[in-house]
Parts: sequence; C-alpha cells; structure tokens
Amino acid sequence: MNDMRVPVLVEHAPSPSAPASPARRASPPSASGPRIAAVRCALPPHRYAQHELTGPIGDLCLSPGADRALLHRVHASAGVGTRHLALPIERYARLGDFGRSNDAWLETGLELGEEALSGALREAGLAPADVDLLVFASITGVAAPSLDARLAGRMGLRPDVKRLPLFGLGCVAGAAGLARVHDHLRGHPDDTAVLLTVELCSLTLQRGDSSRANLVAGALFGDGAAALVARGGNTDGGGSGGGSSSSSSSSSTVAPEAGPRVVATRSHLYPGTERLLGWEIGAAGFRVVIDAGVPDIVRGHFGRHLRAFLAEHELTVDDIGTWICHPGGPRILSAVSETLGLSEDALDCSRRSLAAVGNMSSVSVLHILEGIRARRAPEPGTWGLLLAMGPGFCSELVLLRW
Repeated sequence: MNDMRVPVLVEHAPSPSAPASPARRASPPSASGPRIAAVRCALPPHRYAQHELTGPIGDLCLSPGADRALLHRVHASAGVGTRHLALPIERYARLGDFGRSNDAWLETGLELGEEALSGALREAGLAPADVDLLVFASITGVAAPSLDARLAGRMGLRPDVKRLPLFGLGCVAGAAGLARVHDHLRGHPDDTAVLLTVELCSLTLQRGDSSRANLVAGALFGDGAAALVARGGNTDGGGSGGGSSSSSSSSSTVAPEAGPRVVATRSHLYPGTERLLGWEIGAAGFRVVIDAGVPDIVRGHFGRHLRAFLAEHELTVDDIGTWICHPGGPRILSAVSETLGLSEDALDCSRRSLAAVGNMSSVSVLHILEGIRARRAPEPGTWGLLLAMGPGFCSELVLLRW
C-alpha cells in the first residue's frame, strides 16, 4: 500500500506579468449533436452472492491461519450483494501466473465483448458494417492486436473502421470513452461510433497478497462488458445508417427519442495525486493501488470543478435530474453526495448497480445507464450528468440531455 497521506493540491495561477485568460464560455447545446442510441451490457454466467466469495477470496489472499477479521469487515461493508466472475471461483487458485490470467482475460473478453457489441447494435437497429469508429477500453488485460481488432474481423466490421484502443484510464474510461466518442461525432456528424468496455477485474486479484488494497479490491470488483452506440447529429433525419462510408450496408435510422444527447464534456487532472489510484505492474501482473485519501480529494476539490462546469452551461446541481455516478464504493458515493449536497436518493442507481454486480471499473457507468433506459427514460428536456474518477487522479464529466 502506498503512503496514505492526502496530497495538497495547488491551483496554478498565472504569473503577474501574464495576461489574464478569458473566461471559458460554453458553446450552446446543439439540437443535432451526438445521441446515444443504445447501451448493452454482458455479464459472465458465474454469479455469486457476496458471502459465497468471502471464504474463497480469503483462501487466495491470506496465509493459512491468518486473522480474517479485516476480510470479513471489508466484504460486509462493500455495498455488494452479488457479483459475476469471469471464471468459476474454484479456478482462480489454479491460474498461477500473469500469463494465464491474461489468456483468460482475452478468451472471456472476446466472448463478452462480442455479446455486448452485437446486442447494442441490434438494439440500435444497425449492422456491424455501420460502425465508423470503435473505441475500446480495458485496464484488466493487454493484447496486441488489441481485443477490438480481433473483434472487427470476427464480427464483420468494415476493414476501414477507425479504432481507438485505450489503456490506463481505469474506472474513468466509461465516461472518458463516451467523451471521446462525442468529440469524434461532433466533427463527423454522419458517423456511427461505438464505445466498448471489457473489464475482468477478478483476474487481477493478487494471490498471497494480504494488503488492505487487495482485500478491498477482492470485496468490491466484478466482471462484465458493455457497448454503447452513439450517432452523429445528421443521422436523426434519415439516410444511410452507416455514416459517411459508401460501404455501409444499413438503411436504418434511430428515432429522436432513442436516447439522450451528449451536450458537453470536461476532463480534469488533479496535480500531485498520481499515486492515489492505479496499478503497480510486476511479474505477478496488476497489483492494485487504492489510497484511503481518494474520498478526501472528492470532498475537497471535485465538487468545485463540477459546479464550475455546470455554471458554464448556466446550470446548477439542482438542474440535474439524473445522476450516473461511477460506483467506486460506498465511501466514494457518500463523498460525492456530501460535497454536492445531493438528495438522499440521487445516487440510488449507482448503489443498485454496486449491489447487483459490484464495481466493474469502466463498465459500471454504462451498466447504470442501461438500467435507467430499461426502467423508465427521463422526461424529454431534462438534464443528466454522467461522471467517473480514475487513475491520474482524474475525473470526467459528461453532460446529457434527454
């Protein structure tokens, strides 16, 4: 575990001789901006109640005869009821080394990625050949060619599909990936873009590591994949479903009420916090770093930056009707709620996701968004905010309007 002291963040001001920068002004929301057309998650079939995993995870992480009091406290307070794992729990003791774990990530990740992507395209009424950009995010395994490249041929994506594989963003990648999809579609309004996230967090659990960070990870994280389909503003009115490419095969369109528009995004890095969250990568693979100071950074700085972002669009926290907050854990959700002064039930969607499937890293915000769409879509014209935090330490905000 790293040093538990909370970094002191210093806001960098311009030097006295430097001219003041003009205040950043938000561009008005476009009525024809990118729209989310579909979201689909895929979960492994191996589902366990939290209490069923406490003993086996203790066997993996602790030495025989070790005190298990901390293990039981962490599992009981994680806010997790059930989780899905990439493999049956009894197979984890036999994985042995990082190579075998990564092989399992690739094999299972391809299956779940294909299930999520095909399901999202089907929901949007599109074919694989309609995809112009595929953004892929994962922080729980590595491969070259990347998983998205392997899926392209397997699923029949066009040979000229643009690909953007992302690594290192961790839990924030679901929000950051959607933000980068938004950037592309603002410049290519005839295109269809897909964000695919695959996170098999259980395969990174370090055997024989009794650190608090590893025990927390073993209590919080679950496995899954998610795909989000977004379409440029010019696709609402008709025409080819495959964007600007002449090789597109679909003539389907997405109704304007299919999902929210992405209005604006904001990224923020917090100086001096690089060692709060992430991986220490060694011979055994990915050893988790989770510093106890993360909730304090949220309380001390995150709310101010979020309010400033909303103010640029002449909005306040009270204007946001739908909160899609990454469920980093109960302490993170409490810190977000406290610093923003949210109502008691504002983050219920996040807590339900955490209880049902655990923290699935970059997949989680898409899982929450899928649940919101499945239950009852927010009223047209209302605002939503999708937000997440991750290694860096960083945050990502995505402003939505239904």
